[in-house]
Amino acid sequence: MYFMKRIIYSISCLLLVVPCAAQTSAKQKAYDVCVYGESAAGVMAAVQSGRMGKKVVLISKNNHVGGMATSGLTATDMSGPTLLGGIAKEFYQRIYTYYLDPKVWKNQDRESYMKSTEHDSWKGKNDNLKMQWVYENHVGEMVLKKMLKEANVEIMFNKPLDLQKRIIKKGAKITGIPLTNGSMIHAKVFIDASYEGDLLARAGVSYTYGREGNKKYGETLNGIRYDSGQKIYPVDPYIKEGDPASGLLPFVEKKLWGKDGDADRRSQAYCYRLSLTNDPNNRRPLEKPKNYHPLWYEFTARRIKANSQIPLNKVITISPMPNKKTDTNHMDLIGGSYEYAEADHKKRKAIENMHRDYALGLLWFLANDPRLPEHIRNDMNTWGLAKDEFIDNRNFPYQIYVREGRRMIGEFVMTQKNVQRNDRVDADHAIGYGSYSLDCHEVSRVATEDNKVRTDGDIYISTKPYPISYYSIVPDRKECNNLLVPVCLSASHVAYTTIRMEPVYVVLGQAAGMAACLAIDKNYTVQELPYEELKASLLKNGQVISVNR
Repeated sequence: MYFMKRIIYSISCLLLVVPCAAQTSAKQKAYDVCVYGESAAGVMAAVQSGRMGKKVVLISKNNHVGGMATSGLTATDMSGPTLLGGIAKEFYQRIYTYYLDPKVWKNQDRESYMKSTEHDSWKGKNDNLKMQWVYENHVGEMVLKKMLKEANVEIMFNKPLDLQKRIIKKGAKITGIPLTNGSMIHAKVFIDASYEGDLLARAGVSYTYGREGNKKYGETLNGIRYDSGQKIYPVDPYIKEGDPASGLLPFVEKKLWGKDGDADRRSQAYCYRLSLTNDPNNRRPLEKPKNYHPLWYEFTARRIKANSQIPLNKVITISPMPNKKTDTNHMDLIGGSYEYAEADHKKRKAIENMHRDYALGLLWFLANDPRLPEHIRNDMNTWGLAKDEFIDNRNFPYQIYVREGRRMIGEFVMTQKNVQRNDRVDADHAIGYGSYSLDCHEVSRVATEDNKVRTDGDIYISTKPYPISYYSIVPDRKECNNLLVPVCLSASHVAYTTIRMEPVYVVLGQAAGMAACLAIDKNYTVQELPYEELKASLLKNGQVISVNR
């Protein structure tokens, strides 16, 4: 069955590309570099390309830039600031400089804020490096937009890839991509910096999603993870406690669907990272969403009942951001992400709306459900959505946290052995470093025989700084020779759980932009580009590509 699916997939990819002469459009535009995806990696790729004198377009599917880095995830996963160089370092230094101005602190001072974040966000700043990685969402976007403007990057807002039309290819070379407004964008090199990997998929590049089996790459942490030290919640899994006939609670599975280490198509949970505030002058009161489903939160109610002293910050994570705001995490919708990677725009919107309803409903539940301890409700009621964030979206983030979408199968696949702490095999041809722990959120919850709930998929294991190969961001040369992929790069599920952090994305984004320009200048394919030339350019631009272990 697996091989039949791969055959069908390969045929479908062929149908998605057409010869260069087969399509014309009245709205054709030509560039040197086309960056698809408004993520922070996409911004860095575009800025680097613009600084190297190229005509660049950055295509955003919405009306903003920065992806998660400006849409809730501002408690940056910064475990190694010294590993960041180049434009990534510059971005966080610009943030640092911005917050040195006392005028930007509206309701607290810089010193008291920085003291409050010492234990939440890797201390929040480094004065020696003049870097700060905790900030307000609109500030991050303001800085990125200024960098794009300085680099003369054209931005096309609200123009997602048209998934109903075909990409134009000439042999292994993409020549044009269709957008939903009817435009056909031509470029010499394309960069897929989206979280979903739509461009690489439509271009016929091999990819996967979900979890490989351990046998695929000789790993030990991949596939289903149920018996491997997972959490057990003392929560009855049935709608009516003790009554299996009443059915299972939402988001709880009846039984395990395979053995530990087996492959499946499930992904770790997604969420929205909300920007809350307890400043009465900036706080929007919590509102009960129209699509409120009380049963969605029954598991959480029973979990709190089993530990009535649990503080709010152990139910959801509230990390302080400047001006009495937060990065609010762990509002995961378990099981809600499985179909996202392969979905079309309409289906993804429905999934996003479900996550939005879940997040807003969870806040309402925690603030108002009479079964909850008074300290939980009182604490939650001090918070509300920040009025000065996401002002054109009812103060709700623009970007859902796609912790893992598609993953390309390219020239080199980063695997567990390349990122693990001990007995590691370093990847060659480094373009940057990762350092965050292997971090996979819950994938599924399963009812146990003794009427409890056991998790599947959790991974949290520390690592040490490891190099990421240039050849993990380029496709197989037979499939496409002018595409770079710094976000949905070539990695196993296990390796991706540590690579998937925004600081790593921005480093890889700059490397992708640089590689694109060098390939254009010397008329190389992205695979032919000599690594030594790329290495020299990375070092010249201040990137960190070697460390002492």
